[in-house]
Amino acid sequence: MLGTQTRKTSVAEAQQNFSQSLKGAIEKLNEVQMHSDKQTEALAKGEITDLHDVMIASQKSSVALQTAVEIQRKAIDAYNEIMRMQV
Repeated sequence: MLGTQTRKTSVAEAQQNFSQSLKGAIEKLNEVQMHSDKQTEALAKGEITDLHDVMIASQKSSVALQTAVEIQRKAIDAYNEIMRMQV
């Protein structure tokens, strides 16, 4: 590994990076949810006649939310496991 340098990340930088990643993921989830809501509203108003697109957006939204919930559970489980460790 000649010519490669590893840069150590400080705790503050790691926290900032994690925070930004988490914020970005939540914003993306919110965008998917809002898109699905807009599609459903447009279908109800008769502005959209293609039910398939609305159902696909709804399923994407549902899968994204389920994934976020599972990630949250795994993160909480990992945190609890770390807290149980004896130092």
